Amino acid sequence: MVNQASSNVPNMRVLVTGGAGFIGSNFVRYWHPQSASLTVLDALTYAGHRDTLSDLEGAAGFTFVKGDICDAALVSQLLIDHQIDTVIHFAAESHVDRSILGPAAFVQTNVVGTFTLLEAFRQHWEAQGKPEHYRFLHVSTDEVFGSLGPDDPAFSEITPYAPNSPYSASKAGSDHLVRAYFHTYGMPTLITNCSNNYGPYQFPEKLIPLMCVNILSGKPLPVYGDGQNVRDWLHVADHCEAISTVLQKATPGETYNIGGNNQVKNIDIVQQLCGLMDNLAGELPVLPASNLITFVTDRLGHDRRYAMDISKIQRELGWQPKYDFATGLAQTAQWYLANEAWWRPLLNRSHK
Repeated sequence: MVNQASSNVPNMRVLVTGGAGFIGSNFVRYWHPQSASLTVLDALTYAGHRDTLSDLEGAAGFTFVKGDICDAALVSQLLIDHQIDTVIHFAAESHVDRSILGPAAFVQTNVVGTFTLLEAFRQHWEAQGKPEHYRFLHVSTDEVFGSLGPDDPAFSEITPYAPNSPYSASKAGSDHLVRAYFHTYGMPTLITNCSNNYGPYQFPEKLIPLMCVNILSGKPLPVYGDGQNVRDWLHVADHCEAISTVLQKATPGETYNIGGNNQVKNIDIVQQLCGLMDNLAGELPVLPASNLITFVTDRLGHDRRYAMDISKIQRELGWQPKYDFATGLAQTAQWYLANEAWWRPLLNRSHK
């Protein structure tokens, strides 16, 4: 994993929303060792798990609160009680397939929830005299930019928004709200748009963990369409370091793209995982695991390619990813092999 956050972290009193989810829990683990005050707010829906943070229970400066970001009274009270000066907003409904089947939850959490947090933080910030060091960092996605053709240039921070799914549309809406609160109220906001994350503690409905657990279970490996869809893959440890860098170095009102410089086709990822598991897992129900690959009907409105231009964050803040995809993928496969006790109880919650 990457190094811990830098030495000015203890001066921040942070509220992390969605801190029991995949990216949020990895960030909490990254940030907490040098933090004097870290409060996690998570509704513990299907993708958030209290056990993921169990080793931090009782740790100095750590507080966990089960609650909904749409609960304005709760959010406002947390900001006051814990003297919060920094919000890092991960909480979101994030699975595209789920958004196609049930878009209402995505609008509620991603749009209404973000608005609720922004309004509570604005009132808190104003009540404290608008301190310059306060920050509201909103974590978003590359999917707000739409889909790229094979030869199109990568998304930059000035790429026009063109969301194609209810999920990405709801995230685009939340991005616009955050931007509006900076321009209208002068609130010290920041936005990051990241590419596909992978690594430990990812709920087993997303591509990489789903393939890992299905290989171990001898179940089919569903690949949408022709498997040629391309994503830029970012190791969650690199993402955590990037968020910390933006939080501590960026000027309020700025937006930064965060990516891993790893554009890979879905089918290539599945085949790489099959090879890794064949070598790492010992006895598997089906060998070679590639025999489990099954092409299925493509997702509705499936974006063909995402790619991120990360030159701005490299140039202005000095951040760049450390993980190459082969190393990160191997470490991730090994993590799922070693942590069946974490993912096995979640399978009955998965949406496949």
